[in-house]
Amino acid sequence: MFFERCYETMLLWAQHRHAVKYLFILSFAESSFFPLPPDVMLAPMSLSQPKRALFFALLTTVASVLGGVLGYVIGLYAIDWLMPWLQDSVYSASFIRVQGWFEQWGVWAVFLAGFSPIPYKVFTIASGAFGLVFLPFVAASILGRGARFFLVAGLISWGGERLDRLIRRYMNILGWLLVVMVALAYQFFISLNQ
Repeated sequence: MFFERCYETMLLWAQHRHAVKYLFILSFAESSFFPLPPDVMLAPMSLSQPKRALFFALLTTVASVLGGVLGYVIGLYAIDWLMPWLQDSVYSASFIRVQGWFEQWGVWAVFLAGFSPIPYKVFTIASGAFGLVFLPFVAASILGRGARFFLVAGLISWGGERLDRLIRRYMNILGWLLVVMVALAYQFFISLNQ
């Protein structure tokens, strides 16, 4: 099945000799321009090496915040250049929604972005574009992203082999359940801004 193959592939990538470098690069890129979230490597790496899970979470957090700073700089200095592309992209509605969140919650929206179905890169670029104060932006990024990645790594490493067996047993159900949960969370966040 599809989800089982994806899971096995991620576990293989997690054991690659350059997996830590790939995790850093993926975490950095996802915060400013790349569509794939770092959880796809963080979770299997934490499962395959549970004693290093907290290190992986820290590395992911640092790289993600550094990538977020790049996204902030892109928003600050290149938003006029990006707007024509952004208006035609799948991120257009999210960008407008994030603007409303900034007006309503300020920098706390960046903290919540760590758990939002809206890609974090939208928040980082919007933070620069809308002139959020830089240091609170960085602090909120550290807290939000750190909470998410330490939660993922901690739960995965805590579950260990038992969790691996459980995941393998119910992989297809879990995969489809995750798809449904993301869709429902997305609809919830859309309804908040209407």
